[in-house]
Amino acid sequence: MSEEASGLSPLDEAGIAAAVEEAVAAFAAATTLEELKVARLAHSGDNAPITLANAQIRTLDKSEKPTAGKLMGGARKAIQTALADATARLEAESEARILAEESVDVTVPVRRSPQGARHPLTVLIADLTDFFVGMGWEIAEGPEVEHEWFNFDALNFGPDHPARQMQDTFYVEGVEKVGTEEQFEAVSNLVLRTHTSPVQAHEMLRRGAPIYIACPGKVFRTDALDTTHTPVFHQVEGLAVDKGLTMAHLKGTLDHFAKTMFGPEAKTRLRPSFFPFTEPSAEMDLWFPQKKGGPGWIEWGGCGMVNPEVLKNAGIDPDVYSGFAFGMGLERTLMLRHGISDMRDMVEGDVRFSLQFGTFGRGN
Repeated sequence: MSEEASGLSPLDEAGIAAAVEEAVAAFAAATTLEELKVARLAHSGDNAPITLANAQIRTLDKSEKPTAGKLMGGARKAIQTALADATARLEAESEARILAEESVDVTVPVRRSPQGARHPLTVLIADLTDFFVGMGWEIAEGPEVEHEWFNFDALNFGPDHPARQMQDTFYVEGVEKVGTEEQFEAVSNLVLRTHTSPVQAHEMLRRGAPIYIACPGKVFRTDALDTTHTPVFHQVEGLAVDKGLTMAHLKGTLDHFAKTMFGPEAKTRLRPSFFPFTEPSAEMDLWFPQKKGGPGWIEWGGCGMVNPEVLKNAGIDPDVYSGFAFGMGLERTLMLRHGISDMRDMVEGDVRFSLQFGTFGRGN
């Protein structure tokens, strides 16, 4: 490439100095990074005078190359230094401008999205879980869609027990072949569990004895939704099976549980009753100091000593082991603790219901 084609000779000291001065001035005049990019391409890009002059060094005589290299090296260094300085200056200005434009006055009142809240039933389950774990018991869970055997037969519910009828139990569509093909009969064997007691049957079969477990969970019955009933609700059941357990152990556990849930003045009393899975059985009343109209007894749940037939169904020898069990509804417990009069408030999903209990963010 000739000197005329490039417009600048690598030996032209004055021309090179002028090109450098022009480049430095262009970089200094740039007010944005985009303008600097245009200036960079013009003064140090592939078609810039300095770049083209530098490419001519290879065409010079050997004796001229050192002088040209020194001139071009100094020129290119000066241009790169000026470019770096301009880049740093414009980047700093850009960052300062962005900070100024996007700054937020944290003292200005703003509309905030309301904070959600944990449902008080969730908090109650966490509290009672802590209670049982603190006693050394374990927490057990089981399926909500259950086989009839675990939901009824294992717990000593006879085939004609009223609880097995359609008006009390949600049956899930499913078939089982009974007899020969000619005698085929479609029957349903799956139900939505009507209590959490099937978990006890599962765990006794799996673990054997001794066993100390609590089973909180969701249960289902064909009740209409009203102020005191709901077709989907929650229970917690406790089961202890060991050598030498008596009703005295049951009563002590219930009193301790009542004090934890309702305060140091709470206590329980037992009234004779009947349940298929316990013998003897009792209705459990709670002495509730905060009862509307003054302190008094309120029905809280059922309990008793585990029926020997239930132990046999789970493969546990009732001549060696005895046990006690108890259960209560968590919605009822929550209603008693907080004076809630309408169970429908718990299922409507209105966050204001949860917020009044101060449960926002708890446990997160």
